[in-house]
Amino acid sequence: MKKLFFVLFSLTINVDTFAAFESTYEPLQSEKILFINGNILDGEGNELLDTDLLIADGKIIAIGKGISVDDKDVKIIDAKNKWITPGIIDIHSHMGVYPAPSVRTSSDGNEATSPVTAEVWAEHSMWVQDPQYALALKGGITTFHVLPGSANLIGGRGVTVKNLQRNTIQSMKYPDAKHSLKMACGENPKRVYGNRGQAPSTRMGNFAGYRKAWIEAENYLNKLEAYDAKSDEEKMVESPPKRDLRLDTLSDVLKDEILVHIHCYRAEEMALMIDVAKEFNYKITAFHHGVEAYKIADLLADEGICAALWADWWGFKHEAYDMTIANIAIVDQARGGTGCAIVHSDSASGIQRLNQEAAKALAAGRRAGFEISEARAMTWLTKNPAKSLGILDKTGTLDLGKDADLVIWDGNPFSVYTKAEQVYIDGALTFDKASNFMPHTDFDIGIKEWEEK
Repeated sequence: MKKLFFVLFSLTINVDTFAAFESTYEPLQSEKILFINGNILDGEGNELLDTDLLIADGKIIAIGKGISVDDKDVKIIDAKNKWITPGIIDIHSHMGVYPAPSVRTSSDGNEATSPVTAEVWAEHSMWVQDPQYALALKGGITTFHVLPGSANLIGGRGVTVKNLQRNTIQSMKYPDAKHSLKMACGENPKRVYGNRGQAPSTRMGNFAGYRKAWIEAENYLNKLEAYDAKSDEEKMVESPPKRDLRLDTLSDVLKDEILVHIHCYRAEEMALMIDVAKEFNYKITAFHHGVEAYKIADLLADEGICAALWADWWGFKHEAYDMTIANIAIVDQARGGTGCAIVHSDSASGIQRLNQEAAKALAAGRRAGFEISEARAMTWLTKNPAKSLGILDKTGTLDLGKDADLVIWDGNPFSVYTKAEQVYIDGALTFDKASNFMPHTDFDIGIKEWEEK
């Protein structure tokens, strides 16, 4: 009987821990479409002119010239003089946790009650009917990553979602995508807690706070692993370690099950954060904002860390002063072009024109003397963010077998005059400029019905 109880108890723990909050995402019904004569930027750094692209069953089936199909169910779309790219991925968004309309009652991005709130999850705050999602879709955004705010040293878990509005967050979550851990260094946490007369109030207090949290996480993980190593007989007489939601998240980072994304502006602080990661043996996936990333571009390339950056947003606070608009290009070209640069928004407005932000960064890089192609710059919007979110095997480039997440542009996507004509997610049309087809939530419909009355 004791043995049976132990087995049932173990199963209960597994269900509680791993089955809850899983993605229930299901793609829309996809189409079979052959795009012919299009100009393709494949996200891998290649430009393919007058090229065909075949999608079916939600996947990319073929890319090349002169593709022919016998299937009468295949729709043929002439993409001559148009451009086809992978769907844009925004790695840094707060849509849903800071939705529109912007009112205090739905401002749910910062759990600013303790410097370390690793236990909170952004997805538990997200409003799934935020009208900002559809506006981002019109700008070619097919996937985005939502993070908690930057009030805390460790602010909680972020979530990656497909840009399809549904009635539950689970049905938007990108299948099998890892959570992220949002951390923040610099002015924000020391200001928030220093103004309350609490720690941290200095940058050295920030770093002490990180290290204390990781020491706790190490001890917690050691206890879990020691218990797991015990025999079934030993487990029947000894209780497992008491579960701690905050330390669950931090220990999952140490097990490489959660990706670390860090809000950090200054070069020396990013270098110090790398040292903290080495002390506790975890990997930093990306630094966000990083206006001084250009100063340590070679170090970031050596460590395999991406930098998610703005094209030209700077100077709005002290730690954001020392900026160059060639920042993205310098990071990209570090160590012989092995750097990982990403264009991000951190803005519900900026996310609608990330292609233009990339164009500004590309122009700045060329003025600085870097020979960067538009095909290379496209990786800043698609491949590199997919890599940093752990979903590059599924999206981010137009490779055979990957999700048919793509954008049809009415001109060169790096032109300010260009707009997205169509957006496909998993091979299903989700936005069409010509017919004004786009998603509408119950919230949108309710407003429209009220206005018509």
